[in-house]
Amino acid sequence: MNKKLAAALSCGAVLVLTLSGCSDDDNSAKVNDWSKKVCDKVQPQLQKIANANAAIQQQTADNSKPVDVQKTDSAAFQQISQAYKALGSAVDAAGPPPVDGGETTQKEAVKELNASSVAYANLQKKVDALDTKDQAKFADGLKGIANELTKISSSGDESLKKLQSGEVGAAMAKQEGCQKPKASVPSKETGASEGATKPSEPASAAPGKKG
Repeated sequence: MNKKLAAALSCGAVLVLTLSGCSDDDNSAKVNDWSKKVCDKVQPQLQKIANANAAIQQQTADNSKPVDVQKTDSAAFQQISQAYKALGSAVDAAGPPPVDGGETTQKEAVKELNASSVAYANLQKKVDALDTKDQAKFADGLKGIANELTKISSSGDESLKKLQSGEVGAAMAKQEGCQKPKASVPSKETGASEGATKPSEPASAAPGKKG
């Protein structure tokens, strides 16, 4: 019932946070300092997104009760929405990265993150409005939400690609705080984390290439 939703979420749950720009060698220290300031605030939010993703992954069994799926998905979307809002605030508070065009790329990143926050908040409302008493209707409703989630994941793909290149992107990819965390939600069957990514995988991995 929830498999399509989980698949869509796993393909685009974590947006790219790196910013593009050109810089010279003398500016490398400033770029690294800026990246560290952002990434230190980013890590807790990436963890929340990974955990929410894993929670939805757990509710993919065909015999999952609609009310349980609704509760899990609603909480997950709320958590992801709040995480993206915090990510936008972190990038905004850091100020423009010390590279050419830094102010523009910073504003674009903040705009994208805030838009994602709103999008996931809207998905939460739609999940909450689904009829859990009719399993067929509920399943159809989930399919619709999964389709919307896929659109959210791909709609900003072009702008995100522009934010992945450059010295700042490379600097952020090296920061521990900008690494994708391993989900801490245990599997019901094995106690191992599901839908988790390797801690060493950088957050600058292009969205939509997984799943």
